[in-house]
Amino acid sequence: MEAQVRDYGFSPAQQDEIWRRWREGQSFSLIGRALEARMQNARRLLLQIGGVRLTPQQRSERHLSGSEREEISRGIAAGECGRQMAGRLGRSPSTVSREIARNGGRDRYRAASAYALGRRPKQAKLAQRHSLRALLEAKLAQFWSPEQIAGWLRRQFPGDTAMQISHEAI
Repeated sequence: MEAQVRDYGFSPAQQDEIWRRWREGQSFSLIGRALEARMQNARRLLLQIGGVRLTPQQRSERHLSGSEREEISRGIAAGECGRQMAGRLGRSPSTVSREIARNGGRDRYRAASAYALGRRPKQAKLAQRHSLRALLEAKLAQFWSPEQIAGWLRRQFPGDTAMQISHEAI
């Protein structure tokens, strides 16, 4: 399960105000009073990610949008060739053909599932594999280095890539 950042009841505009005031050096109690909210909630909002504001995730212009994928789906249903769809979308024909091939071909292409598969960020391996995370935490508690842990995992689970992770990811 992917960890979600809680909003503690603050609207996006209020969150922007909290971050602005935090950058200015205001205390938690001042921030709470200014927003007529509990100081603890403002504090928790800021500190849940270490007091560093995450930038909102945005897809690159190079990636196909959900509406473009819908157009591809409609084009397939209408029997259009990839070049026609690409011309209408203002995309390269190879982009459209790769999109179709990557997501089941002309017979099985569905825009919604294609969009879901292409979403970023992907869930981290440590968030998916609780047993791997438990092993890592145990080794880190014993003061093993990330390089030692990665090497040990490769020796312990030689055929299981799901139980291996790079030292950079640790």
